[in-house]
Amino acid sequence: MHMRVAFALSLLAALMSGCASHSNKTPDGTWINQAAIDAAAEGGNLRQSLLAYGPTLEWNVNTAAGQATSYNGFELTEGKIAKDPDGSWKVNVYGSASDDLKLKGDELVQSASDSGPEQHFRMPKQAAPAGAPPGSSFERALYTAYLGGKWTIVNGDGQGSVVEFQPDGSVTGLPGNDRYALCLAGDCAAMSGEYDSMWLEKNERGNPWVFVRQGKQLEIFQAVNNAQATEMPDLRPGERHWVLEKN
Repeated sequence: MHMRVAFALSLLAALMSGCASHSNKTPDGTWINQAAIDAAAEGGNLRQSLLAYGPTLEWNVNTAAGQATSYNGFELTEGKIAKDPDGSWKVNVYGSASDDLKLKGDELVQSASDSGPEQHFRMPKQAAPAGAPPGSSFERALYTAYLGGKWTIVNGDGQGSVVEFQPDGSVTGLPGNDRYALCLAGDCAAMSGEYDSMWLEKNERGNPWVFVRQGKQLEIFQAVNNAQATEMPDLRPGERHWVLEKN
């Protein structure tokens, strides 16, 4: 009898808190643009995938502090967040238009505006470690989806060795390199035009490289600068340095 009463009470408590939390749910936490990651994971042009579902790649929301930060792969935009009478949340950025955020099921939806289409965000399966800069959760999830697993060098320096790109930006098995970063947006994107690029370095010294991803194949080219010394760099694929195949 006691068990049943206890069970009934706990069920009632769960139902009541369920109702309460449903109406007072806040969009607190980190939200990543999973649709952009899923599109990239199909193994095509990275930046086209991000542009198709972006431009916002991550939101970090703290309603208690009234703060919301968005990340577009290049820069952070900080705004003030407050609940609207209609139940949505408005993010006001100093000197620019506001963004509307709504919770729909387990998604955070950014309404369409002058700055972009409607965009959908989900909580990351693995949040970035505490203290990591905003944008890290998206980048880690993207790096895992786009370059995760084992790759074999089928052509180029280190042929036959296995390469692993880690979600934290470290890389093993790629001769002469210990870290990498994919170009998502901003200056590096402007410099490489329609081509995807990545940064490869060892001991904090590195260079940009142009890459082409087609399914299970990743070609990495030396980046040749076609611009004059006084112009912004204009990077194009030069000599092919590596061909990697996904195991």
